[in-house]
Order: sequence, then C-alpha cells, then structure tokens
Amino acid sequence: MPPNKPYSFVRYKTVEESKKAYDTLNGKEIVDDLGQKIILYLNFVEKAQWKELGLQALPPGLMVIEDIISSEDEKMLLESVNWTEDTDNQNFQKSLKHRRVKHFGYEFHYENNHVDKDKPLPGGLPDICDSILEKWLKEGFIKHKPDQLTVNQYEPGHGIPAHIDTHSAFEDEIVSLSLGSEIVMDFKHPGGVTVPVMLPCRSLLVMTGESRYLWTHGITPRKFDTVQASRGHKSGIITGDVEDLTLSKRGIRTSFTFRKVRQTPCNCSYPLVCDSQMKEASTSFPESDKEASQLEQEYVHQVYEEIARHFSSTRHTPWPHIVEFLKALPSGSLVADIGCGNGKYLGINKELYMIGCDRSQNLVDICREKHYQAFVCDALAVPVRSGSCDACISIAVIHHFATAERRVAALQELVRLLRPGGKALIYVWAMEQEYNNNKSKYLRENRISQEKKEEISNDTSVQELLVKQMPDVGNHDSAPSVPSINDFQDRGYNSRKVTNSKLPIHTNRTSFHSQDLLVPWHLKENPGKGKSIEPFGPLGSHDPGPVFHRYYHVFCEGEMEAACQTLSNISILQSYYDQGNWCVILQKV
Repeated sequence: MPPNKPYSFVRYKTVEESKKAYDTLNGKEIVDDLGQKIILYLNFVEKAQWKELGLQALPPGLMVIEDIISSEDEKMLLESVNWTEDTDNQNFQKSLKHRRVKHFGYEFHYENNHVDKDKPLPGGLPDICDSILEKWLKEGFIKHKPDQLTVNQYEPGHGIPAHIDTHSAFEDEIVSLSLGSEIVMDFKHPGGVTVPVMLPCRSLLVMTGESRYLWTHGITPRKFDTVQASRGHKSGIITGDVEDLTLSKRGIRTSFTFRKVRQTPCNCSYPLVCDSQMKEASTSFPESDKEASQLEQEYVHQVYEEIARHFSSTRHTPWPHIVEFLKALPSGSLVADIGCGNGKYLGINKELYMIGCDRSQNLVDICREKHYQAFVCDALAVPVRSGSCDACISIAVIHHFATAERRVAALQELVRLLRPGGKALIYVWAMEQEYNNNKSKYLRENRISQEKKEEISNDTSVQELLVKQMPDVGNHDSAPSVPSINDFQDRGYNSRKVTNSKLPIHTNRTSFHSQDLLVPWHLKENPGKGKSIEPFGPLGSHDPGPVFHRYYHVFCEGEMEAACQTLSNISILQSYYDQGNWCVILQKV
C-alpha cells in the first residue's frame, strides 16, 4: 500500500484467482467501518511502482516524547475544556470549518498565523496546565514556560493545512500534546521531502530549530492513517515499506499546542524564509511609469526567467472554465494567448489556430519543446496586426502590472487584437480569497498529494462558480450597477494612495491584507540543461537556497469590470469569481 495514495496493490498466486477476485469485487458496493458506502474499482497492472522515502530520520530539532502524561491527567485535561460555554467568553472561538478551537493567553489568528501581542486574553492559561508545564520544565522537555495555548478538537476526516508558525509571532520552541487519539502529522522540507510522523495518544511533540522554522507541518484530512503495521502505536516515521503498512482508523483527537509569544524580531538562521528578516529587503511602491516598469523587470520578468522550469512543473492542469471557453469557440478560430506561460492552454482545442506569447524566453522555450507556436513579447506591445484575432485569453497576467494605467493599457492591447465580435477571457488574482463562505483552493491547498488536490478540485461544494450576467456596458450610462474606476480610487483601492510605502511580503497560503504585494516563490529545482538545484541545501543544513519574490496587484470585487469600462468599443458579457480569481469575458463591438 503506497503512502498517501487512495489505492493498494494485491498480488495473487494464480491468474485464475486474480480473475475471480476481479469478477467478484470490481464495481462492488461495500460499507466501510464508518458506515459509508464505497464502490471498489479493480484493474490489472503490468507492474507496481513506488518510491521509498529517502529520509529515515526525524526532521532536525523535532522530538516526540511518548506517554508524557498519565491517562488520568489526559482525562482531566479533556474534561477541563468546556466546548459549550457562553460564546461571549473571549477565550471562545466559533468552530472553524473543520474543527473546534479555543485560545488562552492570546488569540491565534488563522488568516495570518499571528497573534495580537497587545491584546492578551483575560485569565491566562488554565490553572490545570501549570503543574504539567512545571514538570516538563523541570525534566528538561521544554526550555521556556509558554504564555499562549490553542486547543483544537479534530473529528475523523478533518485536518489542518501545511504551515509554519510565523517566525515573528512565537519563540523557537513550539510543543503540542496529543490527547484522545493518535495521528500522523506530515512534515515537509522546502526541498520536497515529506516525512510522515506518528504522534501517539498522550505524546508530546516538540519542534525547535530547523523543524520549527523551515519545515511545514500539517494533518491530511482523512478518516484513516497509513501506519507501520509492525510498530503498533509507537512514535516515529512512517516509512515507505509497502509490505509493512496498514490502515489505522482515526478517533477524535484534541491537541493542546503551547507557544511563547515573541516580543522581539526573529533572528533565526533562516533569513530567506523569516518574515522578520525578509521584510527588511522589501521594495518600495512605484511612483512613476518608469519605476513601475523597473519593478516589473526585477520582480516579474527576471523572476520568471529564473523559476521557469520549476514554475512549469507546477502548471499542468488546465482550469475547467477556461477549457470551456476555448472549446466553445468556432472551429478554425484564430486565438492569441497573451502571457501563455508554459503553453498549457495552447493545445486544448485542436480545432483552433492558437498562438502564444510570453515575456519569459525560458517559458516560451518550454512551449516550443511542446511544438506550440509561441514567441517572446511584452503584453503591452504584441506584434500582431490589429483586429486579426477571433479571441484572446489573458490568464493570470494583468495582476503583474504595477499601476492602474498599465493594467488598463494591457486590457486595451487585448481589445486591439480582436476583430469586431471577437471575445477575450481575462483572469486575475482576487483580493477576496474567501467568497460566499467558501475558501479558495489557494487557502485550502495543503500540497500533500495530487490525488487529494484532484479530489478537492472535483468537489462541487467548494468549486462553486459565481456568475453574473452583465448588461451591455459599451454605453456606460446603461450599467449603473458596475462601479467605475473612480469608485475604486475614492474607496482607497487606487494604488497611488500608498506611494512611498514598502511593498509587504505575503505569507503564502494566507488571506491577502494588501492589494499590492510581493509573493515568495521557493525554488525547488531547475531541471533545465541538465542542472538540478537543491534550494535549501542538504537536509539539516542551515543554508536555504533561493527564494524569489513576484509582484502582484490583487483585484477587489468589481475592479476588473471598472477597468474594462474605461475601454471603448467593448461590452462585458460575463463576470464571475472562480477559485480565488476575478474573471471577465468581454466582446469587441
């Protein structure tokens, strides 16, 4: 049974036995241990392949102490948490989507993995914890007495996305006590190695140094964990030995996570991934078109040249609604993909004549390796005759332009390429990563396995597409419901309002707190030209490799329509929100 995969391999002694199993079980509906109906699917394979985990040691600085408390203390701690108390109590937090949470000492904010250091909660940590913490201090299991506690209760099937507790928020030592049920927690190094670690019931997880500052930790949402059959319920790494793996049914787990709030900036040994140290190198917001162009050159063009191969390796699944747009176009249409990246949309519809262009030579080279028609150019000056395209697409491009004027100019260039009646589809990253009570895939993504990603993307309950039909806004007076670009300037959304300020560096997989920001890219590898880069050095080293920062302007609701409204001879056919992006389909009239 390969780790983190939704299937197993079974070997039979004879062909007849295997055929009998196939005929008996394929398509059969069974009821699992949780009372849920499951359909079994079987298939014959030529051979079974799996990859052994390369690391057989815990991440540096990680320690798991078994049976740190007695079963009596466990019962006392679990009974001390009152999940039904008055919601006016400041320590109470309403249930998150997948778990119940309470905070003591300071409230932990999940949207940015931080605490408000100036607003301690009344009462401090529960009295019941004092004697336990004193004992751990005396026995040397912990070095600092915590002043913040988060209690999480996880039902089977729930988890928490992979994350690093913010460097500037907490001191080096973070400890977590597992109560009620064991769990497998996944630790991931930026270089790509994932280490699943068993945390037994009543065990204490201690994260310090590299495991606290550099490795992400998270819990995959599932109802069964893959565990070592021979080790029982002992702590340690779940190895890739497929002949020694079995499933363990999850129970209700309550974690007590203790932290000490940091009062001074972090000066750890990982400056390239440390928010205290990274922000010092932040760049300023541009005050002129020349500065904007220079910003884009350094924080967009040069970055994509450096990360092209790694970036391309993460961009292979076309987005369904873009595929739908391309497949609905008439056969023989000439379509331009402006900012085509690695060309993942250039081959979607073989009935179209598609050309692509991108500012990155290395990304265009990847397109050519796939035998696509692509060339290098700037999206503000595309060397294609006016009115020659039946359709254009611009996917995740316009948010890289650093001023409102340059973003409108990029839209104008798309319209110039279209023939009358031609359509353009535009996607930009949204400021609102949680919309209509649904979190975007960007916030939900935990990168544990591709199977899990596909499961999430196919879940219609979270893949909601919000569409509003737009009136013809060729005549601006006919669309009073669509805000104008001036409205965004009046509301403080205009980028000019933040001149002379530093661009903040975004914490990946969290909500946006600024429209203009730098988003980190942790370079994993560059397989081009036979080279391979291990970005964070050897495992256990203190020399993380390159982290690049890309400039983004994330769009607020209505902002893209308002920008389109400034154009002449267009009508907006459709405007919608799709998984953390604002999207517009416009037509040249």
